[in-house]
Amino acid sequence: MKIKALSFLALLILMNSCVSSKKYGELESRNADLLRENRSMNEDLEKFRSSNKQLEDELAGLRSDQKTLTTERNDLMQKLEALEINYTNLEKSYDALEKNSSAAISENSRQNRELLAQLDEKEAALIAERNRLENLEKDLALRSQRINELESVIAAKDAKMNALKTAVSNALTNFEGKGLSVEQRDGKVYVSMENKLLFESGSWAVNSEGRKAVQQLGSVLAQNPDIAVLIEGHTDNVPYGGSGQLKDNWDLSTKRATSIVQILRENSNIDPQNLTAAGRGEHAPVTTNDSEAGKAKNRRIEVILTPKLDEISKLLNDSI
Repeated sequence: MKIKALSFLALLILMNSCVSSKKYGELESRNADLLRENRSMNEDLEKFRSSNKQLEDELAGLRSDQKTLTTERNDLMQKLEALEINYTNLEKSYDALEKNSSAAISENSRQNRELLAQLDEKEAALIAERNRLENLEKDLALRSQRINELESVIAAKDAKMNALKTAVSNALTNFEGKGLSVEQRDGKVYVSMENKLLFESGSWAVNSEGRKAVQQLGSVLAQNPDIAVLIEGHTDNVPYGGSGQLKDNWDLSTKRATSIVQILRENSNIDPQNLTAAGRGEHAPVTTNDSEAGKAKNRRIEVILTPKLDEISKLLNDSI
């Protein structure tokens, strides 16, 4: 618009050639100023155009960003709506669970209290059982010790009875084959002497040969004061046919056992408290009475030597 105005002005200047030179110079100067101003305005116009294009590019980018942000916003809004729906559902579920959990917690608490009470009872029972087992172990150890002591004492008694049997056998060796035998069984020593070695038929008086045998036996017993001596008299099944103070085989067997005791008491080293006399008549035979040989074996004196069991009894009583 400004360029058209300048051209028209120049045309007027040419047409009016009659204008004075001074006026002309002013116009020329004015024209130069206008030209400079025109150039400056053109430069500004170019700058504005360049700036306008840059702004248009930025506007296009902003519009593109706006579109992207709008899409993202819409997506976020949809997600927010979904989350709000889920949150509402969760709130409802939580309220329902909270109502149910109160009852469940109360029930669980009750069950836990019961379980703790049962646990306390079982723990107390376990402690009591542990204490009982410890006491049993101590008692078992003590009993084991006493059993060892008892076995040791029994072994010593057995060894002593073996030695006693040997000593008795050696002392009575001269009477072997004369109706005398020595044997050991059940922890005891049995000295059996048939009546033919000791007595005449129907008599309770010990003959000289029998007295020697009993005295020899007494010498061994005097050296063993801790041995109990039981003297048993035995007969066959033939009824006693004598007269006087004896009535039957019981009396005869007892009288014969007492006669042996009297001979043993002649040895002052034998404690009378260790001696016991007993008559058993015909009621404990060692064989049948169907023959004379059998009857002879049944007519006998048995001296039963038994170790005193005071120490063993004490250990047994202590272990009870």
